[in-house]
Amino acid sequence: MDLPTQRHDLFPSTLDALLSRRSVGALREPGPSGPELERMLETALRAPDHGWLRPWRFVLIRGEARARWADTVEAAMRARDPEVTPPMIEKQRRRILGAPVIIALGAQIREGKIPELEQLLTVGAGAMNLLNALHAAGYGGIWLTGANAYDPRLAEALGLAPPNRLLGFLFAGTPAEELPPAPRRPALEGFVSDWTG
Repeated sequence: MDLPTQRHDLFPSTLDALLSRRSVGALREPGPSGPELERMLETALRAPDHGWLRPWRFVLIRGEARARWADTVEAAMRARDPEVTPPMIEKQRRRILGAPVIIALGAQIREGKIPELEQLLTVGAGAMNLLNALHAAGYGGIWLTGANAYDPRLAEALGLAPPNRLLGFLFAGTPAEELPPAPRRPALEGFVSDWTG
């Protein structure tokens, strides 16, 4: 399965792509689809996976299902907080309906010798691979958590009832506006050190 050629030659090197990635919240059509999206999802399954448990569970929300998901999220918000304001609901609905593709990031947790934390890290690493693949292909993406990611009603609606876990939502599509250069990251000195014994 070959990637379409219209987008994936944007960067002269893999490192350039990684160093220029950023979260993109304002998204529009088109989003990745078909073989291109499948190839991106395959990158998520290349993440380190201790014990070969394969805990990734990605639930795609796209097309007309986005409106039904917006209704489901609104109901969950009202159940969590009967005093939730219309602007808060509208913000969630706009985000859901504006993104061409939403990928719910799930983890199928298995009890045994591999700690739950390592299974969650595997899914997180897969999600990062997916964000990098989106960026390298010219799309934008953002990984969001918040109250909706921790709501058991929403996890269950996505088929992620306990012991499975919902780890957030990856929103994907074409950046809605031209992006400025990637923001500068902090200097390495504050985050890297040598251990000398």
